[in-house]
Amino acid sequence: MRLIAMILTFVSLAAGGAIADPVGSYNVEGTNPGSGSSYRGTVAVEKTGQTFSVTWEIGGSRYVGTGIGDNNFLAVGYRSGNTTGLALYGNDGKGIWVGIWAYGGGREVGNERWTPR
Repeated sequence: MRLIAMILTFVSLAAGGAIADPVGSYNVEGTNPGSGSSYRGTVAVEKTGQTFSVTWEIGGSRYVGTGIGDNNFLAVGYRSGNTTGLALYGNDGKGIWVGIWAYGGGREVGNERWTPR
């Protein structure tokens, strides 16, 4: 049910007015799938042609991803060592990006929130 609510939120955001694309530097807060344990760090998003380069720094680990999207949503596939995953974010219209993510092969999702630095 929570996944359906997130998808409906993304759809409603897509119907909104013009808002900023995801390029920028953010503080990130999130919860891990399954355990629900929390984490904090930073994330940087750069435009790379028709895609976005997304780099997280969390707990001494670096996660690097490639994203596609626009002013309303961002989908990112990422890797850190042998760990892969997928994340989906929506813009709340105020410059904050909220989303869900999962490890490759995972069965549960975590949550994440990006606040501009």
